[in-house]
Amino acid sequence: MNYFELFGLPVGFVVDKSELARKYFELQKKYHPDFYTQETEHAQSQALELSSEVNKALKVLRNPDETIKYLLQLKGFLEEDEKYQLPPDFLMEMMELNEGLDGDTATQIAGLEKELYAGVEPILNSYRENSSPDAGLLKVKEYYYKKKYLQRILDRIAG
Repeated sequence: MNYFELFGLPVGFVVDKSELARKYFELQKKYHPDFYTQETEHAQSQALELSSEVNKALKVLRNPDETIKYLLQLKGFLEEDEKYQLPPDFLMEMMELNEGLDGDTATQIAGLEKELYAGVEPILNSYRENSSPDAGLLKVKEYYYKKKYLQRILDRIAG
């Protein structure tokens, strides 16, 4: 069972936060281990496992970047430790940005992130499982890796 099914939510890049919270509390009432103290060891173990899965799912679905990663993995468009090749023009732009790191770099990166997001926002907002073209998922994958690259630069500046 995937996280969307667990929460009874439609598969998508944009998750309704209020519905997510409502479903979370509903699932915690149903599966929280404290409610299974009088049950068999097997039932307690299952409740603990399900409660843990609910917590992991919440963490992923609450975070837009993690939701993108999860959905791309779910659809087979993203593999763990994948060596994704970013476009050369993007890498050149990042090389120039890296060479001129200064106090303004974080602002530049924020602008780049907005620009990147604008390119995929319609795909993210309108994605429907089994009816959205794979080309859209490929664009989202590229966005994911570009944003990840930008985050590494920000982390280096802060570190």
